[in-house]
Amino acid sequence: MQAHVGDEIAVHSRHVGEPQRLGVITEVRGPNGAPPYVVRWQDGTEAVFFPSADCTIACKEKAQAAS
Repeated sequence: MQAHVGDEIAVHSRHVGEPQRLGVITEVRGPNGAPPYVVRWQDGTEAVFFPSADCTIACKEKAQAAS
């Protein structure tokens, strides 16, 4: 998994009815866009995060190009 500052990250729910968690990557600490990432979550908290298989990353550049 690779990411850049400004990319959006989503942690998909493992349980029916549980919402996904959304955030923005504010820092990439691994080499060449690799984890860990510092993420600012929608609730305003910020944490170092190692994504798992239930995560997706939406690249900032692709999202802007689609607009």
